[in-house]
Amino acid sequence: MIADGSEDEEKWLAAGAAAFKQNAFYMQRAIDSNNLKDALKYSAQMLSELRTSKLSPHKYYDLYMRAFDELRKLEIFFMEETRRGCSVIELYELVQHAGNILPRLYLLCTAGSVYIKTKEAPAKEILKDLVEMCRGIQHPLRGLFLRSYLAQISRDKLPDIGSEYEGDADTVTDAVEFVLLNFTEMNKLWVRMQHQGPAREKERRDKERGELRDLVGKNLHVLSQLEGVDLDMYRDTVLPRVLEQIVNCRDEIAQYYLIDCIIQVFPDEYHLQTLDVLLGACPQLQPSVDIMTVLSRLMERLSNYAALNAEVLPYFLQVEAFSKLNNAIGKVIEAQEDMPILSAVTLYSSLLKFTLHVHPDRLDYADQVLGSCVKQLSGKGKIDDTRATKELVSLLSAPLEKYNDVVTALKLTNYPLVVEYLDTETKRIMATVIIRSIMKNNTLITTAEKVEALFELIKGLISDLDEPQGLEVDEDDFEEEQNSVARLIHMLYNDDPEEMFKIVSILKKHFLTGGPKRLKFTIPPLVVSTLKLIRRLPVEGDNPFGKEASVTATKIFQFLNQIIEALPNVPSPDLAFRLYLQCAEAANKCDEEPIAYEFFTQAYILYEEEISDSKAQVTALQLIIGTLQRMHVFGVENRDTLTHKATGYSAKLLKKPDQCRAVYACSHLFWLEDRETIQDGERVLLCLKRALKIANSAQQMANTARGSTGSVTLFIEILNKYLYFYQKGVPQITVESVESLIKLIKNEESMPSDPSAESFFASTLQFMEFEKQKEGAIGERYQEIKV
Repeated sequence: MIADGSEDEEKWLAAGAAAFKQNAFYMQRAIDSNNLKDALKYSAQMLSELRTSKLSPHKYYDLYMRAFDELRKLEIFFMEETRRGCSVIELYELVQHAGNILPRLYLLCTAGSVYIKTKEAPAKEILKDLVEMCRGIQHPLRGLFLRSYLAQISRDKLPDIGSEYEGDADTVTDAVEFVLLNFTEMNKLWVRMQHQGPAREKERRDKERGELRDLVGKNLHVLSQLEGVDLDMYRDTVLPRVLEQIVNCRDEIAQYYLIDCIIQVFPDEYHLQTLDVLLGACPQLQPSVDIMTVLSRLMERLSNYAALNAEVLPYFLQVEAFSKLNNAIGKVIEAQEDMPILSAVTLYSSLLKFTLHVHPDRLDYADQVLGSCVKQLSGKGKIDDTRATKELVSLLSAPLEKYNDVVTALKLTNYPLVVEYLDTETKRIMATVIIRSIMKNNTLITTAEKVEALFELIKGLISDLDEPQGLEVDEDDFEEEQNSVARLIHMLYNDDPEEMFKIVSILKKHFLTGGPKRLKFTIPPLVVSTLKLIRRLPVEGDNPFGKEASVTATKIFQFLNQIIEALPNVPSPDLAFRLYLQCAEAANKCDEEPIAYEFFTQAYILYEEEISDSKAQVTALQLIIGTLQRMHVFGVENRDTLTHKATGYSAKLLKKPDQCRAVYACSHLFWLEDRETIQDGERVLLCLKRALKIANSAQQMANTARGSTGSVTLFIEILNKYLYFYQKGVPQITVESVESLIKLIKNEESMPSDPSAESFFASTLQFMEFEKQKEGAIGERYQEIKV
C-alpha cells in the first residue's frame, strides 16, 4: 500500500467519492428505466473506484460503505428483473462480463445472493462457487472487504437447520465449510498486510490491521450463531479447523485476537467441554502473544458461568477443568522462556480466582496454585516490578476476599512462601490487608500455632529487621499501621488460660524483637490482654493443681514485668508508669502483696528518674494516690512506706497550688470508710493543715510577686475536704476547725473579687444548708456548724 500524507489521502477519497457518486447516479437512472445493461455498466464503473491502493483502511471503509448501500439497491433491481422474466442463471453469467475482476466479483456476489433467494439451485453450490471465485482478489485490503461483503450478504442465506435454504443431508456441514473457508482466506489476507511496505512503517501497518480485525472476526460470530453447530460439530470440526488456522498463521496480532474471539463468541458450555483442545493450542502460539490476557478472560468466563449456574459445577470436576488449566499455564510458561514475571503471576492469580469460585471447598487446589506460583518465583529474589507486585497482592488477597476468614488462608501452606517474595513496602501493605480482613469479619484467632503463622504473614508491620537503610516511612501512616496491629491483639483469644498464655508469649517474642519505635503502640494492648487472662484464672482453691499449674498469676505477673520493662527505653516512661499501676491493681485483686509492691516500686522509680515535667508529675501523682487508695492487699508496713513516699512527692511539686492539691488528696490515703485498719484521723488532719499552710504560702507569694493576695480557691477546695471528712465522722475534724476555715475564707473574700471563687464558695455554703435539712445523724452534724 502506498503511504502518502493525510491531505493527499483526503483528495484521493474526495475524487473517488465524486466519481462514485456520478456513476451511482447513472446506475440509479438505468434502474429506474429498467435498463439492465446500463445498470451493469455503470455499477461496474462505480465499483472500479474500490480498486484504489492509495487509501488507508479507514478511508477505504468509507468508500466501501457507499458501495454497499448502492449494491443493496442493485440487488433489489436484480430480484425484480427475475420476477419480470429474466433468467437468474443468465443474470449470474452476465455479471461476469465486467472488464475488471474486482467489480466483476462484487456484482457476482450480488447476483449470487439473488440466485440463492430464487432457490433455482442449492445454496451450498452457489456459496461454494462464490467463495472460490473470490480467490481472484489477492490484494489484502481489497480482498478483505470483498470477502466481508460476501459474508454480509450470505449470513441470512446459509443452509442452516431451520433455515428456508436448508437442503438435504449435511446442509449444516456445507454452511460451516463455507464460513470456515471464507474465514481462512480472510485471515491469510489480513496476515499478509504486515508485509506490505517498508519495515519502518510496521507500527502504522499494525494499527491499520487492528482497524480491520472485526472483518475477520465476524466469520467466527456467524459460526457461533448457526443452529446446526452443536457441541459435537464444534468439538470435531469448527474448533480444530479454526485453531489450525490460528496456529499456522504465526502472526501475533491475528493469534491474540482470534483466540480471544473464540472465547468471547462461543458458549461457555462448549469451552468447558473442549478445554483440552483450546488449551492445547496456547503453547503453540507465538511467544509475543499476550496469552496472559487470553487465558485470564477464559478463566473469568468459566468462573462467571459456574457462579450463574450452580448445576454445572459437577461438570467442572468431571472434565477436570482445574487440572487442565493448571497444566496449560505451566506449559505456556515453559514454552515462553522470556515471559515477564508479571504475566506469570497474573496467570496464577486468574487461576486462583477461578479455583476459589468453582471449587471453594478444595483448599488443596488453591494451595497447589500458590505452590506453582512459588516455583515460578523461585530464584527471582524480591519482586521489584510495581505491576507484578500489585498482582501478587491481588493473588494473596483473593482467598481473604472469598472466605472472609484468615484462619482458612492460614491453612494454605504455600501462602507465606508467596509473601516472602514481596518487597518491604508491599509486605506492609499485605499485612494491612490481612488485618483489615480480620477486623472486618471479626475473626478470632484461637490457637498459638495460628497466631505464629499469622505473625509470620504480617511481620512487615511488626519488625524492623528487614527494612532497608534510609527507607522513609510517613509518621501518620506508621501510626495507623501500628494502631491496626494494636487492634488485632484483641482478636487473638482463647478461653483456655494455658493456650492464651502461649498466645501472649508469642506476641511478646515478636513485639520485643520488632524494634523500639513500635513498642509504645503494641505493649499496652498486650498488657491489657494479659490482664484479662489473669481475671479468668481459677481461684487457687478451685484450681486442682494449685501452685503447680503451668499458668499461675505469679507467672503471668512476671511476664508482665518483663514486657513493661522494655518501655522506658523507647522512651515512653509515662506509658510504662501507667501500666505498672494497672498491674499493681491487678495483683491487688489476686492478693499478691509482694508482686503489687514490686509494681508500685517500679512506678515510683520511674516517677523519680524519668518523669521530670511538672504537669506530667501532677498527673502521675494523681494516679499514684488514686491507685494506692484502692489497694487492700498491703500490710501496715508496706502501705506506710508507699503512703509516706506519695506524701513526700506531693510536697516536692514545683508549683505551690499543685503542692496544695496533691497534699490534701493524700488525706484520702489515711481514711478508708470500708476498712477500719486504715482510719487515721490524726494524719488526715495533718495533711489538711499542711495543705492550708501551703495555700497560705501560695497567697503570700502571689502578693509579693503581683501585689495582690491571689485567689481563695485553694482554701475553698480545702474546706470541701474538711466537710467530706467531717461528714464521714473523722473525730479530728471538728466543728471549730470547719467554722474557723469558713471565717478565714470570708475575710479573704473582702479583698478584690474573684467571680469564680465567689461562685464556688456560694455553692459550698448552699451544699451545707442542704445537708442541714436532712434528717438523721448527718443533718444533726451539719446543724452544729454556724456559718
